[in-house]
Amino acid sequence: MKYKNTLQKGSVRYIIFKEKGTWYGVALELNMVEEGDNSLEVMVSLFEAIQGYVETARKLKMRPIPLNQKPDEEYEKLWKKLNAGTKETIVKPAQIYTFGYSPFNSYSFANS
Repeated sequence: MKYKNTLQKGSVRYIIFKEKGTWYGVALELNMVEEGDNSLEVMVSLFEAIQGYVETARKLKMRPIPLNQKPDEEYEKLWKKLNAGTKETIVKPAQIYTFGYSPFNSYSFANS
């Protein structure tokens, strides 16, 4: 089976949004969610978590399955709306701070 993400390269889709007074950061392909009091804190925390996850997978020489998880349906729907660019993009009560792709190879690993 061929995977989009491997230990050598890949990317993860992410969304940073606010819902009911709490900021959330989601890494879709890793099924990872971080939360915090402000958008920048959540974004930094999410990117650090992604980096740690990928770094651990590389150190353990894991199979690519954990880097290619099926995203939660709620976040997949939100991603599709954001990329469609429709007026329905922002679903109340969510507020979107940012979203995009974070490539695995953008992280520098001291022991890679």
